[in-house]
Amino acid sequence: MKVQIHVLIRGRIGDAWVDVDRRLKVAAGTTLAQLVDLAAAARIPLREALERSPHLVDTLMLNGERCPMAEHAGRELRDGDELYLLAPLAGG
Repeated sequence: MKVQIHVLIRGRIGDAWVDVDRRLKVAAGTTLAQLVDLAAAARIPLREALERSPHLVDTLMLNGERCPMAEHAGRELRDGDELYLLAPLAGG
């Protein structure tokens, strides 16, 4: 069985502006940590965003709630889940 996950990434990642709005179908039981690998295979720069902007690991949003990777890496994703990363827009 497959579930659909909505992945949104917006903002500056490294030297580039990223604007991703994609839906991925993954196997039921896929965890948040596994999604990072699956996103890379689908050419969605989720891993790059987490590595190049380390604060995103703590400010990742899942279904509108903060979902730090360290605490939720093993969380199983469900059909219709929405993962959102908002990278910094400007310094200051």
